[in-house]
Amino acid sequence: MLIPPAEGSPFGPATYLWLLAVPLLPLAAWMLQATIGRFLPRQGDWLPTGAMAVAAAIAIYWCVQVFRLHDPDFLLSTARDGYGWRFLYSGQAPGGALGGFSGGILYDNLAAILLAMVALVSFLVHLFSVGYMHGDSRYNVFFSNLPLFTFAMLALVLSDNLLFFFVFWEIMGLCSYLLIGHLALDKKEPRMSAAWASLKAFMTTRIGDVALFLGMCAVWAKFGTLSFHELYSRVAEVTDNGQSWPLWLTVAGLLMFGGSVGKSAQFPLHVWLPDAMEGPTPVSAMIHAATMVAAGVYLAGRVILLCSPDAQLVMACVGGFTALFAATIGMAAFDIKKVLAYSTISQLGYMICAIGVGGVAAGLFHVITHAFFKACLFLGSGSVIHGCHHEQDMRHMGGLRRRMKITYLTMLVSTLAIAGVPLFAGFYSKDAIIAATLEKKMTLGAGDAWLWALPFFFLILSAVLTAFYMFRLIHMTFHGQARSHHAEHAHESPASMTIPLIVLAALAIFGGRFWPADPAHALSGGREPWFLELVHDPKLENWNPQAIEAAGGWSQVGARGAVAHDAGHAEEHGAVAHAAHSQAMLFSILAAGLGILLSYVVYQWRLIDPARVARALGGFYTLVYNKYGFDELYHATVIRGTMLWSQFLSAFDARVIDGIANGIGRLMSRVAGFSAAYDRVVVDGAVNWLAESTSAAGQSLRRVQTGRIQQYAYFTFAGAVVLAVIVLLDLF
Repeated sequence: MLIPPAEGSPFGPATYLWLLAVPLLPLAAWMLQATIGRFLPRQGDWLPTGAMAVAAAIAIYWCVQVFRLHDPDFLLSTARDGYGWRFLYSGQAPGGALGGFSGGILYDNLAAILLAMVALVSFLVHLFSVGYMHGDSRYNVFFSNLPLFTFAMLALVLSDNLLFFFVFWEIMGLCSYLLIGHLALDKKEPRMSAAWASLKAFMTTRIGDVALFLGMCAVWAKFGTLSFHELYSRVAEVTDNGQSWPLWLTVAGLLMFGGSVGKSAQFPLHVWLPDAMEGPTPVSAMIHAATMVAAGVYLAGRVILLCSPDAQLVMACVGGFTALFAATIGMAAFDIKKVLAYSTISQLGYMICAIGVGGVAAGLFHVITHAFFKACLFLGSGSVIHGCHHEQDMRHMGGLRRRMKITYLTMLVSTLAIAGVPLFAGFYSKDAIIAATLEKKMTLGAGDAWLWALPFFFLILSAVLTAFYMFRLIHMTFHGQARSHHAEHAHESPASMTIPLIVLAALAIFGGRFWPADPAHALSGGREPWFLELVHDPKLENWNPQAIEAAGGWSQVGARGAVAHDAGHAEEHGAVAHAAHSQAMLFSILAAGLGILLSYVVYQWRLIDPARVARALGGFYTLVYNKYGFDELYHATVIRGTMLWSQFLSAFDARVIDGIANGIGRLMSRVAGFSAAYDRVVVDGAVNWLAESTSAAGQSLRRVQTGRIQQYAYFTFAGAVVLAVIVLLDLF
């Protein structure tokens, strides 16, 4: 899509102002809420909620316009159209003091969809929070931090370069620290566990942030730009369209992927996300669905063209292993929010794995569908906790479907979606991911096929486990009899909490494909889901500088480069892709069915006693229940090692550095003392002696200076006599 736009198109220069309003509205709400919120009616909760409603409406409106256009190459870019903000351009160096930076907006199909999703889910979380956080001692503070969190994610989605991306990325990290630790400063019941959880999240994600920053420095040093599209073009040129990758670029790609590992809680930096459940439930929904963790996957999708095949293999294996690893832990967890936390880690592994195998569109499609059903699940768990008087242990629940019907139905719908049951949103995106991993395996030769087969097997096994432990959650929470006083007296949540659940549940059904409009192709694959029609996998050869020049320059380039997408699209959906899709659909349905069946056998029909299974597994169950001991391992090695190292450095500083400094100080003090004594005794003594001697001589001479003329005459006569005597003696 070019600017100026075609006649009748809604897109034009003014579109950028509307898009800027989407992140600026929550930013303005944050500024007002942080300063005057506590003085407003209802402590100002309506201010950020209303701002998010308007921002969501704007984002959805422009997303609908993109849908109506239905152009896979649609792109609005301030850099391409001559807009943007330049800074650090002063100085004598070429381009400015630091080479010059510029920031702007990148709005393509992916950004349009993600912007609308983030704004909508954030608005629903704000609305849910009005009821859930009622009575909180820091109510106004919560509603000042939440819109800032949303602003950072919305601005990140629109960023057209890595520098601005990183700035908003860091703001999100700060907001997560503030929101996870919200209850640590509660005036009624402060929770130190929340303080430790916020610190753990902040420090763990910093590891990934440092890696991302180093990767950014590497590409900046080599290419002199951080613009996404300029980087794609430079990489295509340097690698000869991906045929030859220098080692430094592989390392840079892995470093930037490290940012995704930290933010999206991938192994081995996964430990912060379960502890983040110490924050209020709406915060959990925001982190797990609309912001933070989704940012890591979005980063991977944007920088995948900068990653060599080796880096992509690492990405795929890390994502696949994380999906399976987290799913096993989710099977043994009893805290309802911890189960959902490990399911998030597992689903993020799906997304990262898909991007690693080249199924970028599939992975990002799962970001969207996952946001819908995971936000519904987290808000639903918040409704359960609210109705059960803050009880979170599923062993103390049960029988809630009769007392909390809306919460039950919406969570059941979302559980069907995350399990990958056909016709629900999660089925379409998860099926596309499994198809992408299978297609990658089928298109490679025998030498590398076994390595690329690992992600496929990881995902299939985790699909079975996901369906199992999510229905385990449903059975333990809602089915059977109440197992505690709180469960017996549970109540449904107010409308401000159930309305967001209903909206999200509807999106969990129709968010993948609005199948009632096309029931004949709902499962046959005759048509792709809406997301995959608009967002295609990026191809590095499309960004070759020669191809861009042949297309008429940067101003003529669409969202996926200069090469027309028809040929690539046809190749992508060739015989291998079709076969992979058919097999993947079969595997996906069987995995979901098997997991659900096993959950009914164990937790609904009680044909197998789970306690007996746990005893039979013995040490392995204990290992899984204790999350494979990673918290203890990191505490014993990384944390304890860091503490010991810091103590050593402190002692070294106190005894060696300070010792040397203090020793030099004492030596200088003694030298100064000797110098003072020498100055006092020798230098001052000589000066004072001379002065005193001169003074004494003067005093002696004063005695003969009486001023009497007779005395002077006497001395003159005496002197003359003496002189005469001397002369006479000399003569004789």
